[in-house]
This record gives sequence, C-alpha cells and structure tokens, in this order.
Amino acid sequence: MGFDWSFFVDRIVNPGAPYLNALGRTVLMAVLAMLLGLLIGLVVGFGRLSRYAAIRSACAFYVWLIRGIPVLVLLVMLFSGLAAAGLFRFSDVEIAGFKLTASFQAAVMGLAIHEGAYMAEIVRNGIQAVARGQIEAARSLGMSAWQVTWRIVIPQATRVIMPPFGNDFNHMLKTTSLASVIGVQEIFLLTEGMSATTFKTFELLTVVALNYLLLTAIWNTIQGVIETRLRAHEIDQPVRTWWQCLVVYLTPQAGNMERRA
Repeated sequence: MGFDWSFFVDRIVNPGAPYLNALGRTVLMAVLAMLLGLLIGLVVGFGRLSRYAAIRSACAFYVWLIRGIPVLVLLVMLFSGLAAAGLFRFSDVEIAGFKLTASFQAAVMGLAIHEGAYMAEIVRNGIQAVARGQIEAARSLGMSAWQVTWRIVIPQATRVIMPPFGNDFNHMLKTTSLASVIGVQEIFLLTEGMSATTFKTFELLTVVALNYLLLTAIWNTIQGVIETRLRAHEIDQPVRTWWQCLVVYLTPQAGNMERRA
C-alpha cells in the first residue's frame, strides 16, 4: 500500500470540527502552561537572587528537582499519582461555559511546573545581565526596590529573556503531545484514535507533523516581531509600530540589524 494522497489532501482541506477543537485545545494548553510557567519562573528567578540564603536554597532545590524529572513522569504523577495516594484529585470544572477537564488541568499544571524551572534560570540570567551600575544609579536617585525592578531591571532584562523564552514556547507547543498519555484530547491523541479506524497512520501523522510545523512557524514570526520591537533603538530604520516591526522582520536588510555606533 502506497501513500494515499487523496486522503491526505482531504484531511488537510477538511480537518473536521473534532480535529479543529483538538488543535485549539493544544494551543490553549501551551499558552496557559507557558504563562503560568513564566509566572513561576519570575518568582523563582528573583528568589534565586534573594539576599536570604533560605529562599535561595529553596528556589535552587525546586529548579534542581523539577529539571531532573521527565515531563511525562511529572504529568502522570500529578494526574494519577496524587489521586492514587489520596492527596489530591483533579475534577472537571466549567468556567464561562467552557469545560476544563481534569486531565487538561493536570496537563497545564504539569507543563507549567516543568517550564517554571527552566524559566527561573532564564529570568535569573536576564536579571544578572543588567549592568550593576544602572541599578546603583537608580537607587542613588531615591528609587525604591520595586521602582528599580519595574523601571530599570525588567525592561532591560526582557531583551535578554525574550529569545530563550520564545524558544521554550516553541518547544512547549510540541511538548503538549505528551498530555495524550493522561487522556487530553489534543491533536496527537485524536490522530491515534483516527488511525485505529482508518488504518491511514502515516498520512494522519504527516498531517499532525505539518500542523505542529505551522504552529511553530507562526510563533517564530511572532517572536521575531517582538524581538525586533525590543531592539528598535538599535536599528537604523525607524520602527515605531508593530506593523513596521513585521515588515522589518520579514524583509531584513544588512544595515537594519546593525547596532548604531
């Protein structure tokens, strides 16, 4: 049996409502997990630089522990392990008419906890990249610790954090496929079910691969536009709007990306 091109094209052109819903669920899961992971990373990242040894040690232990546990094991522990131990059991909830299944909640939390450990190191490196002299100058002007953080540290650290953050989200889009193990109806699990009934395994997996490729391509463009906006002061060509950032990103010129002397 060869590759069924007619079936393949039909799945591309007419994916069907269940598949589109699963695709939307995949994107939603990645976005929620990344946002929660970023929040965790900010807290732990700042904690890693705390003046208090106990806080630094606790945050370092979290990073060490979570980075050493595979994502798949973490997801199963949260969804099945906690329930088996009688510690906690996820339940289906409905928010504004949208039903969040127990497996979806466990997947988001597991992915967020895992991502938080990596984001903590990214945030820590971004903060340490800010020149110490600028922080001391801000304090000499009478700024409080919160003002220094929000006006000096975070704006400059964001330019350092954004590239690895974007790469992590790119990875997150693909890592969501592991949620199929705990029963989340994302595109990979749905494809497995369709393969069992149609016996078009290779064609369906090719469609899934193309969908992941499309999602990452879209995000790569968004990431490039954001990075262009953050580097606007370094580009000779004026960049003041998001549309101009998109144009500069899609049509780069040798002189545009050079730092001003």
